Amino acid sequence: MSRGAAGPSSPGEVAAPPRFAGALHHVGGAFGPSLGGGRFETRSPATDELLAEVAEGRPEDVDRAVTAARRAFEEGPWPRMRPADRAAALRRVAEAIEARGEEIVRLECLDTGLPIAQARGQAARAAENFRFFADAVTHLETEAYPVGDRFLNYVVRKPVGVAALITPWNTPFMLETWKVAPCLAAGNTCVLKPAEWSPLSAVKLAEAIAEADLPPGVFNLVHGIGEVAGAALVAHPGVRLVSFTGETTTGKEIVRSGAATLKRFSLELGGKSPVVVFADADLDRAVDAVIFGAFSLNGERCTAGSRLLVEEAVYDDVLARVAERTAAIRCGDPLDPATELGPLIHPRHWESVRGHVEAGVAEGARLLVGGDRPPDLPGSNYLAATLFAGVRPEMRVFQEEIFGPVLCATPFRDEEEAVRLANGVRYGLAAYVWTSDLQRAHRVAGAVDAGMVWLNSHNVRDLRTPFGGAKDSGIGREGGRFSFDFYCELETVHTALGDHPIPRIGLPQATGR
Repeated sequence: MSRGAAGPSSPGEVAAPPRFAGALHHVGGAFGPSLGGGRFETRSPATDELLAEVAEGRPEDVDRAVTAARRAFEEGPWPRMRPADRAAALRRVAEAIEARGEEIVRLECLDTGLPIAQARGQAARAAENFRFFADAVTHLETEAYPVGDRFLNYVVRKPVGVAALITPWNTPFMLETWKVAPCLAAGNTCVLKPAEWSPLSAVKLAEAIAEADLPPGVFNLVHGIGEVAGAALVAHPGVRLVSFTGETTTGKEIVRSGAATLKRFSLELGGKSPVVVFADADLDRAVDAVIFGAFSLNGERCTAGSRLLVEEAVYDDVLARVAERTAAIRCGDPLDPATELGPLIHPRHWESVRGHVEAGVAEGARLLVGGDRPPDLPGSNYLAATLFAGVRPEMRVFQEEIFGPVLCATPFRDEEEAVRLANGVRYGLAAYVWTSDLQRAHRVAGAVDAGMVWLNSHNVRDLRTPFGGAKDSGIGREGGRFSFDFYCELETVHTALGDHPIPRIGLPQATGR
């Protein structure tokens, strides 16, 4: 594979991306093409030029991968290893990821359009995911429930089987490791299906796992279109659990498809997260967090603070600061370290985000900044950082997940209205509250319908805590021991410590004369 591309020759110009060898499946410990020979293209979000041809998985490729994973689970050593031995293997994967760090970062930027300055943190987090879950699996506690001197009842965590891991296109490599690491740590085997819009970095994960010398079939990778390869994977009777991150409509379809075989699900779906700023907040820090939360990762972040709710007394001040900062965001080549906002992932997604901007204007929101391609980047998938003001709750831009660099501002009068606005959408993934009144901060956190709330902070992850959403933002939680609640079967062993009474029935009836 080529390792880089020349930088842009002048401001506003984006360098042509390098070409890569075809991305293959990884099944049973070996890379290979699709059984039918099919391929699809992945293109640069920045230039729309071809990056690579990717093996197109069909149901027969999925079946081959699931068969390999089942064989590794039922016959191989992985589920029967001591947790410490699995942990050692996962630490080797972390080392292999770090050895490929810069290559992974550049590949991720080329395939997704993420600014390289932000993508570097993603690669480091990916290695940390493997180390974290390697440590966690060796420190899992077992619950015991003594019943006086009669019984000792205890819980055993056992691997479930073959897991289908279906990941999104926005930060693919980090999110792939977020699922693969706990899945394998628990002793399961897996089939990873990355998003077809950003499939390339998953190949680097397969290489790292192969280098770490895990048993063949423990990890398998199948590329393909979601409606074909993803659907076949979810419906496959050999798959016992499904972890999916992506759009809510797709998540609902996955549940319908997997219900026939009673699979277990962990679904992290859409979001429309509020940032609630009270007048007594540290406004300088709040504005920094608002800008970063809305526009980092190109706005393509599930936990993005895309609804800015500001108390009326400081609304105009905060709006002016946010508008000035939004207008100054540097949009450009993802491989340029100065870039703060790269292109959207795909032309279809650009059309979707641009359609929401048009809807906002049509419904009467005030477009203060952005809304279209930057003047010096008239082609491809670039959209300038965009800010709406005067957004009302009934507007589409308030209600619908846009998943792009679009921030919508709405004033509120008091705490009651702030909570009502925050909860006035069908999503409930994350929320952010800014105030110097800690009692109010905790009140609002408790009143907001969200899986996660940050007080006086942007999105800073703690891997020990549960990650997931309420309402249409998903089902289940992953992170820390909560990941093992999903990736493990819980078996309760009831042990009699003595001869407790056993009711006797079915005894012969005495026959008296």
